[in-house]
Amino acid sequence: MTTKHKQILDFIEDLHVGAKLSVRMIAKELQVSEGTAYRAIKEAENNGLVSTIKRVGTIRVESKASDHIENLTFEEIVKIIDGEVHGGEDGLKKSLTKFNIGAMTEDAMLRYITEESLMIIGNREEAQQLSLNHGAAVLITGGFKPSPAVIALANKNELPLISTTYDTFTVGTMINRAMTDQLIKKDILRVQNIYTPIENTQFLSREDTVYSYRMLNQKSKHSRFPVVYSNDRLVGIVTAKDVVGKDDAVLIEKVMTKNPAYAKTNMSVASVAHTMIWDGLEVMPVVSDEMTLKGIISRQDIMKAMQSVQKQPQSGDTISDQINQLITEREDGLFSFLVTPQTTDSMGTISFGVLSEAITETIYNYLAKNKKKNLVVEQMNLHYFNMIQLGNELTIKPIIFDENRRSARLDVEIYSENALAAKAIVACQILQKK
Repeated sequence: MTTKHKQILDFIEDLHVGAKLSVRMIAKELQVSEGTAYRAIKEAENNGLVSTIKRVGTIRVESKASDHIENLTFEEIVKIIDGEVHGGEDGLKKSLTKFNIGAMTEDAMLRYITEESLMIIGNREEAQQLSLNHGAAVLITGGFKPSPAVIALANKNELPLISTTYDTFTVGTMINRAMTDQLIKKDILRVQNIYTPIENTQFLSREDTVYSYRMLNQKSKHSRFPVVYSNDRLVGIVTAKDVVGKDDAVLIEKVMTKNPAYAKTNMSVASVAHTMIWDGLEVMPVVSDEMTLKGIISRQDIMKAMQSVQKQPQSGDTISDQINQLITEREDGLFSFLVTPQTTDSMGTISFGVLSEAITETIYNYLAKNKKKNLVVEQMNLHYFNMIQLGNELTIKPIIFDENRRSARLDVEIYSENALAAKAIVACQILQKK
């Protein structure tokens, strides 16, 4: 049966673009509570179905296509390069694993042609046919069009035959960036990848008693359980500490912790770990946008997942990775950073964002190596004293002046040409390594 929340979303989606809506109108039209209507409208706004305009109200707007590529297929490649498909449409849904540039003789090309790959070629018909005959899709650059024979071969083998007006170098750069973004995205673990689904989750109802908790505790050997109301809606969480000294007949809703911290499946594991470690939580409920319980995630799940990620080879460099490669640790325990052309702004001085990231990466390296700790930077106050020019080699000196089990504050001095050029005060959350 469709939930009221889903009914409201369907109703909003059926409205014509430009229609005005409100919580009260939705509640009256669909006979639902204003709270339910409000939550649905907020989700519709997050999904790009509506937009709140100042002095106008909430308006139904045209949905925008997502820019995120979940799976890099030949169909996505066509969009990225503004290509034209001439044949092999049945193969557009296939995934792209790698691409090659066929700037060589046909005999030399054979060793590079593999299935589910893309061969980038100019107007060389023999090379196009060779690629298609050995399982590779073909991308023709420079605005050239394929012959009828090549089109027929692409249709026969169900391999995309694409052309574009871009040159080979530009196309290669565009595809390489898309593949790198996809690889980086795959490295970002989300809750949906590791949480325990509801069918394997023990939970209690708010009408249950402390006795029910104790029975479930003995059966499962767990001490923390989500508490739900009707339709499995999360209303709290109960732990062993909550029931200590309580009579067996006391209702769970009388002892549970209301409005508990929760996670959603699209959240990153890193952000959830931040909350769990900072608040000392062992377990967090995982809920839908309607606050329906979908399962749980434990600190143990997160630690296992993060250890697994650390063992994986690096597949794509983020901006942080690129900046970190410019940082070197010196024998005296300080750190050096070279200002390259890519790290400067239009004035030829180091970019504020780059310097902030260099300080963050330096602190991370310092704590990870010397203190055996990880961190999450929560606040930074950065001040310049002198211009930091292109080609300067910076000396970065982090000093901890306040530290406890959960957090640390550091004074970071940045020297350029033997003079103090900048200074930062950084507050960070400490994540103790296991």
